[in-house]
Amino acid sequence: MKILVTGAAGFIGSTTAELLLAQGHDVVALDNLISGRRENVPARANFVEGDCGDVELVRSLGHLDACIHFAGRIEPGESMKYPEVFFANNVGSTFRLLDALVASGVERFVFSSSCAVYGNQVEMPIDESRSIHPESPYGQSKRMVEEGISWLISCGRIKAATMRYFNAAGGTLAHPERHRPEIHLIPIALDVASGKRPFLEIYGKDYPTPDGTCIRDYIHVSDLAQAHALAIGALVSKGELVLNLGSGIGYSNLEVMETVKRVTGIDFEVRFSDRRPGDPAAAIASNDRARDVLGWQLKRSDLETIVRDAWDAHQSL
Repeated sequence: MKILVTGAAGFIGSTTAELLLAQGHDVVALDNLISGRRENVPARANFVEGDCGDVELVRSLGHLDACIHFAGRIEPGESMKYPEVFFANNVGSTFRLLDALVASGVERFVFSSSCAVYGNQVEMPIDESRSIHPESPYGQSKRMVEEGISWLISCGRIKAATMRYFNAAGGTLAHPERHRPEIHLIPIALDVASGKRPFLEIYGKDYPTPDGTCIRDYIHVSDLAQAHALAIGALVSKGELVLNLGSGIGYSNLEVMETVKRVTGIDFEVRFSDRRPGDPAAAIASNDRARDVLGWQLKRSDLETIVRDAWDAHQSL
């Protein structure tokens, strides 16, 4: 198949593009390089520099069998400062992309959504039937796209899978986890361990959790990529999928910090600061539906493996 991957110069997009190429697909890698890196794009992909919201550009790509849409703004904290930027980018650009894809006859679409649509839930784990309460413009932007996709499906315009990520992490030597700016706990902790930052800052130590710090579900980027490849196949027979992608296990910020120290063998300073707006106390996935529907199997999503792979990749930078 010929598959368009938007945001293909990013961490998850480039890893997924690599997997699709290894499976024998043709990949068109689209990225505007505002936050992605050109060197992340697999050499065998057909790289196109541009914006996914450029309707004429997308239509010029020729026949496509499917699209996996990763491109978008991802920082919940920043979205609290600049909500208009997130709605313009994550919502506006996505619907311009869908306009171009539907007009071009593309039948299958996989959307990179987020567990942020659930907001601050109390009972864990979270399954796909849980109520939706976004608590940041970022989460709201993802929810708005989800709702629009459902209308497109009900009107017979496209088949689509909505993938609600929990915390992608890990990495490979070819695709280390890097963001501009870096906001994710594990790569920041690895920066501290390698001397690139003076200390690790943890936001909040008064959450209603066993150690007072946030609890998150971490999933290895390789397992995440595999789920997207499986979703493309599942959409042959299914018109709509809404799936959580997580490991089903939660780790606190302090547990992550201790794992980083143990894996790297390096002690470092940790400082606590106030909570960040929009951060829920805990987010742990129920991934039963993804396992059942896709036949998906987690292979590298235990925390020790995630941190070890991330450290190996980090040292190659």
